[in-house]
Amino acid sequence: MKTMTCIEDLRQAARRRVPRAFFDYVEAGAYSEQTLRANRADLERLTLRQRVLVDVSQRETATTILGETVSLPIALAPIGLGGMQWANGEIHACRAAQAAGVPYTLATMAICSIEDVAEAVGKPFWFQLYVMKDRGFVRSLVERALAARCSALVLTVDLQVLGQRHADVRNGLSVPPSLKLRNLLNMATKPGWTRRMLAARRWTFGNLAGRVKGEQGIKEVADWVSHQFDPSLNWNDVEWIRSIWPGKLIIKGILDVDDARIASKVGADAIVVSNHGGRQLDGAPSTISRLPNIVEAVGSQTEVLLDGGVRSGQDVMRALALGARGCLVGRAYIYGLGAGGEAGVATAIEILRKELSVTMALTGMTSIDQVDERVLN
Repeated sequence: MKTMTCIEDLRQAARRRVPRAFFDYVEAGAYSEQTLRANRADLERLTLRQRVLVDVSQRETATTILGETVSLPIALAPIGLGGMQWANGEIHACRAAQAAGVPYTLATMAICSIEDVAEAVGKPFWFQLYVMKDRGFVRSLVERALAARCSALVLTVDLQVLGQRHADVRNGLSVPPSLKLRNLLNMATKPGWTRRMLAARRWTFGNLAGRVKGEQGIKEVADWVSHQFDPSLNWNDVEWIRSIWPGKLIIKGILDVDDARIASKVGADAIVVSNHGGRQLDGAPSTISRLPNIVEAVGSQTEVLLDGGVRSGQDVMRALALGARGCLVGRAYIYGLGAGGEAGVATAIEILRKELSVTMALTGMTSIDQVDERVLN
């Protein structure tokens, strides 16, 4: 990891070490990937204002998110199949995040279960929830998150139907990997990954274990999941979740000002301006382009976080400048996980920290609470 200078280095290492189907699962967006590209392009369009002859010898990247002190203004976003990037990957990512002093979010569709992660780490983490048709199962997930002392519930609201990701279709993505000749040949070129996976705690979705009646294998689990995303999902369901979850509630998947106002009204402690990393509605605007209006509408009542396209400390600075409390980073850390497990995630976080600290210095900032639109040209 010592030779990794930026997130792109970790990305290239992950590409070499992770089987194609699982690397592409992280990498790809929906349909033509217009929104995926816009997330990056619109961030890069924002130029930073260089300032000189300011005493920046003492700089502090720490701040708070939802009242929790964090070493820098990021949290690790929920990403499904983390345990297919690296064996027991969710545990490794959570340990790295907690050692670095930033929140980690465990996905509903993780390989390691809530209980697996809770047993393996020393501090509370966040849990991401999908509201599925089986409301009894949803309630049980909330109860399990409570039992695990999760410090926040991240309710994802933009996956009521699934946007097609062409790469996943072409790769025949399944968990565990389908034993097709193409996949077997590709896995044979990743001996380190294969060796680690043979000793992994799980090879399928840990939070769904035992849920599918008569479960015989991955086909039954996959069929059950494919029928569980709920097109009828609405704000009444969000109010129900709020009523059964007593802790901090974060609503993820907000792009519209009206939706942001409703989310704030129903009791969200924070919202995440997100287009699911460009993996759902292709043709939707970038998240950074929607951030200022949403901050203006609800930022005085509800904390606003940005998700989508963040690959550097400079990107974190851009989001802060436009009013975000912090950023959720997804691909940036999952590349680190695929590249080197816990050490890779720690490297990704440290890269972002160093880049943010240097960017603060070169824009004349010494603390996170100083950062506003003045740092942008």
